[in-house]
Amino acid sequence: MVLEKGVSMSYIKFKELSKYFDFKYQIEPKDLPDYAKEYVSDKEKILMGYKNSKDYAVFTDKKMILFDRDTLAVYYKKIHMFPYSSISTSAINFKPGKVELLFSFDSGYQLHVNFIDMNHDKKEVIKEVYKQMMNSKL
Repeated sequence: MVLEKGVSMSYIKFKELSKYFDFKYQIEPKDLPDYAKEYVSDKEKILMGYKNSKDYAVFTDKKMILFDRDTLAVYYKKIHMFPYSSISTSAINFKPGKVELLFSFDSGYQLHVNFIDMNHDKKEVIKEVYKQMMNSKL
């Protein structure tokens, strides 16, 4: 490729617009670690918690809190808080052994929260949490 004199090339760095979380284990609110509970106000009710080997999810009646931990190279913990009022669209997908929650937020940010190794009863719990999340927007 030949550039004209005075013309420079530039590039755009691609940044992922969607964040993906995968959770396997359901946790009762009383069994959540203390650091996860400290992000829940006294005016909120914890609906359910989920975890995988390193991350946690806490669903309250007002917001979703996701704890993104990386312990491989350098230990870090990133805490994402998503008020349900900022969700512009959402979907729930049921697949064999899996449930996907898909969110688009007012900011344009997209989020995929996946639950794996789910039987019918576990899927029903997620469905109820999802319905409460969406009803809180009304």
